[in-house]
Amino acid sequence: MKEKVDVKWQDEMAFEASLHENTQKIMIDAVPAVGGRNLGPRPKTLMLVSLGGCTAMDVISILKKMRVTPDYFNVEVEGELTEEHPKYFHSITVNYIFRGKDLPMDKIEKAVKLSEERYCGVTEMLKKSSKITSNIIVED
Repeated sequence: MKEKVDVKWQDEMAFEASLHENTQKIMIDAVPAVGGRNLGPRPKTLMLVSLGGCTAMDVISILKKMRVTPDYFNVEVEGELTEEHPKYFHSITVNYIFRGKDLPMDKIEKAVKLSEERYCGVTEMLKKSSKITSNIIVED
């Protein structure tokens, strides 16, 4: 299976990325300090979005199969860039935040572990260059 995107220059540092055979579009841009106008997220930030989205979809899908439905579920992803070029995320922290009454911690831990170690392809790609740590936070 192949994925293809088309990234077309608009002006200055703004680019429009067309996804899924041009049915979805994302504007990406740089900060004003380097000639951008903040018209969209930065490419490296989208890598964190991809990681968060990939693992979140895995976890909620696995939990549904386990018949566990949290009242609230959120994934926060934070990356720390290297100081020197080429700048990349040398460390990434993923926080899985759940809310609900009597949530089974063993099933939550299993769902997160399956995502991180087996299903999330974005995790697999990023862990080749970044140290990825995670935390599970369950709130009542």
